[in-house]
Amino acid sequence: MAFDAARYSRQVRFGPLGEAGQEKLARSRVAIVGCGALGSVSALALARAGVGMLRLIDRDLPEVSNLPRQVLFDEQDIRDGLPKAVAARRQLQRINSDLEIEVEVTDLTPRNADRLLGGVDCIVDGTDNFEARFLINEVCCRDRIPWVYGGAIGAEGRVLAVRPGSTACLRCLIPEPPAAGSLPTCESAGIIGPAALVVGAVQAAEAMKLLVGVPEV
Repeated sequence: MAFDAARYSRQVRFGPLGEAGQEKLARSRVAIVGCGALGSVSALALARAGVGMLRLIDRDLPEVSNLPRQVLFDEQDIRDGLPKAVAARRQLQRINSDLEIEVEVTDLTPRNADRLLGGVDCIVDGTDNFEARFLINEVCCRDRIPWVYGGAIGAEGRVLAVRPGSTACLRCLIPEPPAAGSLPTCESAGIIGPAALVVGAVQAAEAMKLLVGVPEV
């Protein structure tokens, strides 16, 4: 798939990316699980970067408490009652009309994980629970799909890029999922928007590195 040379002229001047890397991005398919704070930031960054296809997976509706940190939604989306994945597609298509977007208004479960996570080159974690993250990790390790874990709470966050067979995976670092209710959440501990913006942006950068094939840059 060819890319618009004028549109991405500044991006391809970055040496580790270049025209060859931009062409890889244009051919790339990415699944984003969860379109909340981290997922919306990652989707926005990848759409602007020229990724060819995004699959948006989320069943929730945007709420007013989401607006300080979930960058793809506004008050009109709340009034319209659109699911997050649908509202995100509407906004992303305004930004990049060449972007192919698949929408899945559903939860990720063991029953549908193979379908939702299959046929992509990379997966970005925008979930808010370890059950979903461990499911992503299981499918990716089995099928050798690179993926990017992210988490943010309060004013801090963390990101882990996983290349199955080459790096540690989530279960290497956390052998068993934490018990439900044992960790603080954004609802209990709060979160500031800039923390989510930074973590989501780093996740997008890690995904770009995986897609282009320069994970060490």
